[in-house]
Amino acid sequence: MRTLVLNAGYEPLAVVSYRRALMLVLNQKARVLSADEDNPILGVSDIFGRPSVIVLSRYVRVLNNKQIPVSRRGVLRRDNNRCAYCGNSATTVDHVLPRSRGGADSWENLVACCLGCNNVKGNRTPNEMGWRLRFRPRMPTGSEWIVSGIERAEPDWNEYLIAA
Repeated sequence: MRTLVLNAGYEPLAVVSYRRALMLVLNQKARVLSADEDNPILGVSDIFGRPSVIVLSRYVRVLNNKQIPVSRRGVLRRDNNRCAYCGNSATTVDHVLPRSRGGADSWENLVACCLGCNNVKGNRTPNEMGWRLRFRPRMPTGSEWIVSGIERAEPDWNEYLIAA
């Protein structure tokens, strides 16, 4: 089970294992906001609820780096595993402007693509093919992209992620 860590200002900071979260709580560096009482942790002399959400006691400064690194998995996730050309299930990533023509590995130039469209398109642009993109590719935003691990949010986290 994973635990959402909130900064002292209640903004999402990270996702850690429940063991790491429990150590932060036991060392009084954080306090539990939500715990799973159905799956307790049995200690030598105590029983603890498995922490689901914790908040740090002290504010941690975070570098304001809003750049999200580009990855194949991230592009597929951003596009909901749907081909940007035909809408079918996508398993590959395509460069809108091919790399051989100076296309970059960027959020704005990469789209999810099905194998069929990728093979047919080859080294051409969508305009040369007479195709249109179903959306304009861009860098994703939101806390689920900035904080790794939030892409599979637990139900207990919802009220803490809404404001982010």
